[in-house]
Amino acid sequence: MKLQTIVDIAPSPWKIGFEDNILMLGSCFADSMGEQMMQRGLNVTCNPFGTLYNPLSIANAINLQSSISNLPLVYHEGLWHSMAHHGSFSRADKIEAEQAVADSITTMQHALEEATVIIVTFGTAWVYEMNGQIVGNCHKLPESTFTRRRLSVEEIVAAWKPLLERYADKKWLFTVSPIRHIKDGLHENQLSKATLLQAIEELTPSYFPSYEIMLDELRDYRFYADDLVHPSSLAIQYIWERFVQTFCTPQTRNEMTLRLKHYKQSHHIPLH
Repeated sequence: MKLQTIVDIAPSPWKIGFEDNILMLGSCFADSMGEQMMQRGLNVTCNPFGTLYNPLSIANAINLQSSISNLPLVYHEGLWHSMAHHGSFSRADKIEAEQAVADSITTMQHALEEATVIIVTFGTAWVYEMNGQIVGNCHKLPESTFTRRRLSVEEIVAAWKPLLERYADKKWLFTVSPIRHIKDGLHENQLSKATLLQAIEELTPSYFPSYEIMLDELRDYRFYADDLVHPSSLAIQYIWERFVQTFCTPQTRNEMTLRLKHYKQSHHIPLH
């Protein structure tokens, strides 16, 4: 009896191994996959600007080379915030916030130069604009500060096509986060994911169907965390296994198993 709709994944013409330098960018699903890689000894840099969800903010993070941001730091509720960064870069002291942002730019530049593989996870096509510019994070500023809209396929393609051409020597892989942005609304979330999928289809053939695996193979709320939005640890593990089956050789997978065992042993805290 067949109880699942299995997502077919075409064999990848290239593989990922321990010799690669991997740059992960995008939503918190990128963080989850980056953690899996780190535990298994792969060379990975994950989200130098922190978690970013929409395609244009991720593209802006790659393009941001020397200045802090076109948007100045904003002071709100006792903290200085960069509108191009995740809240983990916010600081009570403005100079410390500027330094954290400057360090992130240096990390991004180095990671881009060294990367052989860049994996990008788009989370949502819904964006918030402040003074006519798209922000990476709203930092709990008043809703009236922003204008909310959905990106078009054309906007996403126009932002990313030059980047793919500029870094044509890299192996690029795109995926759409399986995390549902239900605060946007269920119907709006579906429109958003469809927009992301169409844009990726126009940009590159290198796509990993994490979104489709979650919706079809793992079509059950037992594969979701308690918030019914994020994948559970079991779901992340399952998607990870589908990923390595596609992009890693059997030899690499065997070595990752050994390195994961060593990682767990080194992080084990004895009871006595």
